[in-house]
Amino acid sequence: MLTLGVVLLVVGILLGVPILTTLGIVLLVAGAVLALLGAVGRPVGGRAHYY
Repeated sequence: MLTLGVVLLVVGILLGVPILTTLGIVLLVAGAVLALLGAVGRPVGGRAHYY
């Protein structure tokens, strides 16, 4: 999720497409939150790790 967020963010900025930039930021933030919760050992939705 983090990787997809970064890719969409970069593509959105380079091509000037605001919706891709917005989606990239949303996916980047969501992926960071899930990774952080998984790293501290708190399972989210029954899963300890999100890949």
